[in-house]
Amino acid sequence: MAVEKTKTTTLILFVFRLIPRFVRKAIFISLFIIFYHLDSRRRLITLHNLQRSFPEKNYREIIKIAKGTYRHFAIVGAEFPEMPSITKENAHNWLDVDGYENYLTANAKGKGILSIVAHFGNWELLPVGIPIYARPIHIVYRPLDNKIIDNIVEYVRTMRGNSLIPKGGSGKKIMELLKQNQIIGILSDQNVDTYEGVFVDFFGRPACTGAGLAVMAMRSGAPVIAIFPARQKSGRYKIIVKPPIEAVRTGNYEADLIFNTQRFTKIIEEIVREYPEQWFWFHQRWKTKMPKKQ
Repeated sequence: MAVEKTKTTTLILFVFRLIPRFVRKAIFISLFIIFYHLDSRRRLITLHNLQRSFPEKNYREIIKIAKGTYRHFAIVGAEFPEMPSITKENAHNWLDVDGYENYLTANAKGKGILSIVAHFGNWELLPVGIPIYARPIHIVYRPLDNKIIDNIVEYVRTMRGNSLIPKGGSGKKIMELLKQNQIIGILSDQNVDTYEGVFVDFFGRPACTGAGLAVMAMRSGAPVIAIFPARQKSGRYKIIVKPPIEAVRTGNYEADLIFNTQRFTKIIEEIVREYPEQWFWFHQRWKTKMPKKQ
């Protein structure tokens, strides 16, 4: 069954790669612009999120960013079939690495590395690029609802030796891997329910944010580095590796959990402010509301 799944996945990717990249991009951009106009619910979520996050911008600027976001993710979708073809020999055609010394500093500590990853830029470049420039990464993930797409994404993310760790109950596995000085990637920019997160400020509003990254950093002492693949005007990507930071541990667990989660979230906000069109604005990031005080 696994062999058949792999054959189907590779066939789908191969068929898409037969279409020239510029044609793929044109098709995907056209489709995403159509979605922008037809899917009013998702468009309104995007515009509302942008207006609340950038109150200083006028409506024309907000619409420009919104359409730019759809265009950006159309390009990411069009590029995805080519991820398996990126190798050490041709990676320079796709990306540059800025801050590689920060990875070396974190790696030298020998405590493993916890990596902040976000739905930013072309994040699917990371499962390809990190093994090329560093070593395989273990990615905490939630399976996609669409089984076919999930199989394709899983295949691409693991083909360079990476492994996927199901999100539920992953703490023990992560701690074991950190003791082996492994790299763990944790998506840290999605809305979560109150039982699995804490509220921290994100673009001036309380956002319920997964606490797992802070928990693992506090327990293990592993350095935390953020890695962001930012698309440049040339069409290539700059993989930005931020300096490593260590979790604050004062002995007040609840306060430390919120403080560290806020620090990690602020790093994501800073890169999104720099490249506002390259983040997942159509996600309901602020959906979970703070409980009303009695």
